[in-house]
Amino acid sequence: MKPRIKILYLSIALLLAALIVTLQSHALIKKESIQSESESKLPFGNYLPNAENPLIRVVIKTGGFQGVAHNEVQLKVAGGAVLCAGENKKEVADGEVICIKPDDPMFQAGNIFVEPKTKGANISIPSIVRGCGTPSYRGKLELYTTAEGIVIVNEVALEEYLYAVVPSEMPASYEMEALKCQAICARSYAYCQMLAFAYPEYLAHVDDSVSFQVYGNSGEKEATTRAVQETMGQKLWYKGNIVKTYYYSTSCGHSTDIGAWGTTITEENDYLKGVPVCDEEGNAYEKELPWYRWKATISSEVACGLIERNTGVELGNLQNISITKQGIGGVAMRLEATGSKGTAVVETENRIRSALGGEGYTIEKQDGTVVKSAKLLPSAFFLIAKNGENYIIEGGGYGHGIGMSQNGANEMAKSGKTYEEILPFFYSGTKVE
Repeated sequence: MKPRIKILYLSIALLLAALIVTLQSHALIKKESIQSESESKLPFGNYLPNAENPLIRVVIKTGGFQGVAHNEVQLKVAGGAVLCAGENKKEVADGEVICIKPDDPMFQAGNIFVEPKTKGANISIPSIVRGCGTPSYRGKLELYTTAEGIVIVNEVALEEYLYAVVPSEMPASYEMEALKCQAICARSYAYCQMLAFAYPEYLAHVDDSVSFQVYGNSGEKEATTRAVQETMGQKLWYKGNIVKTYYYSTSCGHSTDIGAWGTTITEENDYLKGVPVCDEEGNAYEKELPWYRWKATISSEVACGLIERNTGVELGNLQNISITKQGIGGVAMRLEATGSKGTAVVETENRIRSALGGEGYTIEKQDGTVVKSAKLLPSAFFLIAKNGENYIIEGGGYGHGIGMSQNGANEMAKSGKTYEEILPFFYSGTKVE
């Protein structure tokens, strides 16, 4: 190769190398700029889940947990509060109720931040009704104005968040070892959710409804707070990772695996196995509880209407409903409803419960009490048979059946089991640390 050509190639190579370094530098600067901009939007403190007591951000939904945008927000704080938006500040007197609407002038300077004057004081929101009446929240609030209304985000330390989750998810009258199970499950689940924002537009990790964990529907209770405090920081681990600890109300005597949701079973999630919820002698822990067994009679007309409405399939005259596939523990995995005009095929436990959910029939629990049908069938652990113009459903348990049965944990605690024994029972191969 001639010397001039060699020099030309060398020059081109050096130019390309310089260009690559420049582009990488710009990309790094841009990435750091984006990260810095994102972090600058976070109004308070430490959001890293592995911090000692990290902050979790929770969207507070409207009454009945129906939506995220409030028509107006009423606030009341013992000891008073300070409202800030940009450089603007407003003070709220002790016990004063202040009403904020979407067109409040303070929003012109940005989001409104609400912080109690007295450290540790709760912020009450009289414009919302929960199971406990008017809910109140630890920590601070950030209010966003949107075209639909005001979005409330509560920022609170994780352990204090659990004070209002555990009594909302499990009765405070339950055994202390069961309450500790619930505290660890709630903490582990929250930790996993804090690895990302479920509501990125509001920088919120979760909301306060059953879509995540119910928060603030029941007031704080001494027993549940004690359960949180005595297990502080403890989470459930599997193969070196903190796991999502799904839980439900009552088993039918057996739980199921995550395949019931149509989820592929992997090495990471196979701690969610189906297990007999029974003692060493094979007796179901929950056999005496009302929801352990239940029964419903649905007329063909009502069943047809429910399935058509919930699946969007026109059936015509309903001819038969059958379960064509079952999973671990007997959970229904595939249901077929055949009519004169078509067939509806429904798969996974939640969709099957939805397909037969709605008004128009009653459900009798094994203790003889009768309740109206709801949005979901109590569980997908059931058998169905045609009887004349009706369909008889005989089922067991309440909830999805994956992970820990809360009533099962309580019955195990009554028998002397500790939370260190109960949790690995439901979550195979896990350990509390």
